[in-house]
Amino acid sequence: MTLGIFVGSLLGVMALGMPIAFALLFSGVALMVYMDIFDSQIIAQNLISGADNFPLMAIPFFILAGELMNAGGISKRIITFAMALVGHIRGGLGYVAILGSILFAGLSGSAVADTAALGAILIPMMVRAGYDRNRSTGLIAAGGIIAPIIPPSIPMIIFGVTSGVSITKLFMAGIVPGLMIGVGLMVTWAIITRKGDYEAYPRKSLKEIWAASKGAVWALLLPIIIIAGLRGGVFTPTEAAVVAAFYALLVGIAVYRELKISQLYHILVASAKTTSVVMFLAAAAMVSAWLITVANIPDQLTSLLGPLVENPLLLLIVINAIILLVGTAMDLTPTILIMTPVLMPIIDKAGIDPIYFGVLFILNNCIGLLTPPVGTVLNVACGVGKIGMEDIMKGIWPFLLVEVIVLILLILFPGIVTVPLGWLT
Repeated sequence: MTLGIFVGSLLGVMALGMPIAFALLFSGVALMVYMDIFDSQIIAQNLISGADNFPLMAIPFFILAGELMNAGGISKRIITFAMALVGHIRGGLGYVAILGSILFAGLSGSAVADTAALGAILIPMMVRAGYDRNRSTGLIAAGGIIAPIIPPSIPMIIFGVTSGVSITKLFMAGIVPGLMIGVGLMVTWAIITRKGDYEAYPRKSLKEIWAASKGAVWALLLPIIIIAGLRGGVFTPTEAAVVAAFYALLVGIAVYRELKISQLYHILVASAKTTSVVMFLAAAAMVSAWLITVANIPDQLTSLLGPLVENPLLLLIVINAIILLVGTAMDLTPTILIMTPVLMPIIDKAGIDPIYFGVLFILNNCIGLLTPPVGTVLNVACGVGKIGMEDIMKGIWPFLLVEVIVLILLILFPGIVTVPLGWLT
């Protein structure tokens, strides 16, 4: 009954249009009232403890780093570098978009930020070169979800904090799946464009490629610094976020000289606004997480899925089907915050590697960013590409299908994640 009260109250107030954070608080209060343990002090204490978590400090700094990169010219040079490498190939701007998504992913960790930054520059260029607007916008959106999978990843930080697993190992485990999605998108784009008459940019000379590489070298060093530092134990994910923010500030002001001191106030305000949304969600989710534990909801769910615990593969298939369904109606961050404390006891009981499950969970939720009606990345891409939801769905489906195939491959062959993870850690 407690499971029904929690889910019913949460979905009910969400259907009325209540913001997710307040819906989480409301469902927690409803559960407390039902269990006759209502205490406002408990709510306040859990709100504070939900935000008072050191690893979560990585989030504002990675968000700040992304804002500094866009303002400091780092993003622009990444696209110039990608253009120099693959812009001359048939359908070259599509490969630029995919390669740019992979490179951007190692900088910001935000699907929405990467989609907006790449789309604003590349979609107008692709349309002028004769590319279909719907297909181009769909490709940019599909590439955008690589960002939360390749480190650094804000959703992986949230999952790591909520589940208690190593954020560093989650970062390392996301590298191969993220690259798989990039390769899958390239293959799909090659099939789509093999017969099209697309305008190609002139092949760059070695001198021009070298110039573009020199211009982008400072930007390309950042993901190398982060991964090497984490791999070598030089710094924690939180410290890596501070390093990324300082590095982006230094490069933008002293190297590229495009970032002005006068811009810092607006950058800090924009970063603070984005951070406040995520942190309030994390705080509200702690109230629900505490009550989920007190009400023994994980045990109730375990009893429902009990027959599947002895078959980890079948259990993963069922859980991922549920996550995929939830992802169509709920955004990435609240899905992680709500479902992680419910699912992790089942995953532990089934003996499934929590790092491996974390990668599946994040990837599945990222696919949800591309599905209506919520689809945050889908909505951002529609706005940047100036098209409607129906139009982008016509353009994105081949790329969405590829990403679902990658998810299925990871479920069927765990070694794709676990073997490279062993090498990297």
